[in-house]
Parts: sequence; structure tokens; C-alpha cells
Amino acid sequence: MKKSPYKRALIWLSAGHFTTDIYSGFLNPIMPFIAAKIGISMAIATVIMSISQMFSSLLQPIFGFFADNYIKRVFIFWGVLLAAVFIPFSACTNNLYTLLLFIILGSLGVSIFHPQSIGFVIRFTRHDFTKSMGVFLSLGSIGYAFGPAISATITQYFGLEKLPYTSIVGILLAVIMFWCVPKISDRDKTPSTNKDIIKVFSDIFKSNQFKILLVISIMKALTSSSCSILLPFLWKENGHSALYIGTALFIFLFMGGIGSLMSPYFEKWLGTRKVIYISLLITLPLMLIFAFTYKTIPFVSLLAFALLAFSIMLATPITMVLSQRELPQYKSIIGGFLNGFSWGIVGVAIGGLGFLAQKIGIMNVLIALYTIPIFCAYFVRYLKVYDD
Repeated sequence: MKKSPYKRALIWLSAGHFTTDIYSGFLNPIMPFIAAKIGISMAIATVIMSISQMFSSLLQPIFGFFADNYIKRVFIFWGVLLAAVFIPFSACTNNLYTLLLFIILGSLGVSIFHPQSIGFVIRFTRHDFTKSMGVFLSLGSIGYAFGPAISATITQYFGLEKLPYTSIVGILLAVIMFWCVPKISDRDKTPSTNKDIIKVFSDIFKSNQFKILLVISIMKALTSSSCSILLPFLWKENGHSALYIGTALFIFLFMGGIGSLMSPYFEKWLGTRKVIYISLLITLPLMLIFAFTYKTIPFVSLLAFALLAFSIMLATPITMVLSQRELPQYKSIIGGFLNGFSWGIVGVAIGGLGFLAQKIGIMNVLIALYTIPIFCAYFVRYLKVYDD
């Protein structure tokens, strides 16, 4: 049976999310090797990763504002193209300044793509919003998981200079999406009536529901990013290859995607509030298991690492849908805040964490960070949920 234009749109938006986030995940496992090639320290490398995360995430609410007011597909296509071209080519740069320029341009592509595509998912979904959002977000997480595996494998067997060949896939997908993602019909266009970005943001931050969900999203971004960025340096110090690092990150990020995919099923089974509690409270015990086993029992540490990612991302679609139900007139901006701004704020902190980890040790920093979600769990009791 022929699929409706709405279902086709969701399929191609999810494919675009999968592909864009593959490129977004390229840098984490290979940054230690890029740093060694151009002669920069771990602290400087983490600052560069911090800049990447800021440009790929922190600007998303601003792009979301334009997406909500100018409901066009252009953001989606250019987002994929910029990410596909500049992130792979950054691996071939030979100096710090060119590396920064390419990473910034590629990261802007990621930032442009996400708010508009999240808003489109809501516009094209006719029922079961959590399921549609779960599929969309999980494919992004799974794509982000494949990114390290792909970049690490190519680096291990062919060298950094071969990564630009992967740009072909993203360019082709952008062309296909141009033909296959339908334009938004007039009846689906419900642009924000407020054209003042300051007043829009002020209106959003008046919502206590949104503020709690934003804090939860920031905590999830902090715990996930700290592992993705700092642990490759720990593994490299312990003599692991680029392939091992890429595989470990693939497992971590892939299981995060599975967590997002399973979110609606856990919500129906346990209820919204309990899923959010579990997602926040189980992370510290799992990080402690990883800390005590990564040197002596690698298999156990990788299992704890995988479950850690699953639990971090388990409530992500739920928090996204709750926030968009609270402020439905700002679909793309909300997506920009929860899926972007929260990661950008963390990106600012990660640069400083690199210096701190260099002083007191990576595992000490990670254990301290993983205590924070426990305190955030207190505020879950104040959330307005729809299954109480």
C-alpha cells in the first residue's frame, strides 16, 4: 500500500537525522589522533570539541526561532550538506586554524538541521507523538553511534586523509531529500505569531515545566558528552587503538539510541514519571561499576557502559514531547533548546573539564559529574505529566 506523504516525510526526516548525526559523531574517537598530528595537547583538543559542541548545539534555539516563523525545508538540506562536507574534511587539516574553521562550519550544519526537522516531525505526526519522536531521536542517536565506528575504522585501516570520501553519502542524501521531503502545505503551516525573539524566549522561560525539562536535558547532555569526549583519552592512555575506542563509543551511543527507541514502551509500562526517575537515578551506580572494572574486567565495564547510555537516553523522547505539549506554538524552538541548547551549554563546560581532568584525573571528574542527576531527580515530582 502506498505510504502517505506524512509517513514518507517522517521516514526521510529520520534518514536525514541518522546521516547528519553520523557526521556529528565522527570527531570524538579520532580527535586524539588529529591532536597528535597537528601537535596540540588534550586540553586544547577538548576546547576544540567544546567549540564544536557549542556551534552544533548552542545556536539551535535561534535557528528554531527562524524555523518556526519561516516554515521552509531549506534548513534541512543545507544542514545535511554543511555537516557532510566540512566535518570529514576537518580530519585532513594540518593546522589549528583550518581545523577550527572546518569544525565550526560542519557544526553549524548540525545546528541548522535539528530544530527544523524536529518541528517537522511534530507537524507530520497524526497520532502517537512519543513513538514518532522516539523513532526520530533514536535514529539520530544510532547515527551518532555509527559515526565513531566509521571514522575510527577508516582512520585505523586507511588513514585520516580518506575520511572526506564519506562526504559523498551526505551530499547524495541531501539531493534525495530535496525531492522526497514534501513541502509543508498551507493547512500545516502554523507559524509563531510572535516575531520578537526576545519576547518569545521570555515567554518560553516563564514555564516552570519547560525549565525543569531543560535542566534534565542539560544533565543528560553533560553525562553523555563527558563520556564521549573524555573517555577516548583515557582509553588511549591505556594503550587502546582507534578501532577499540570507536567500537566502545559505538556501543555507548548505539545503546543510547535503543534507549530512545524503547522510551514509549517503558512509558506505557511504568508511567512517565517513573521512567524519568529511573533515567536519572541509575546512572551513578553504573558509572561506579565502570570505574572499578575498566582496567581489570573490560567486558563488565563495557556492559555497564552500554547500560549507562541506555538509561541516560531512555526518557529523552518523553521530555521532548512533554515540553512541546506545554508550548505547542514553539515546536522548533523547543526542539532547539532541549536537543541543542542543552548540549551547547555542556559544550562550554567540557572545555574546562578537559583542563580539570588533566589535573585530577578523568575518572574522578566523571564520578563527580554523575552525582548531579541524583539531585535533579528531586524536581521530577513537580512535572505535569499525562498519565497521573
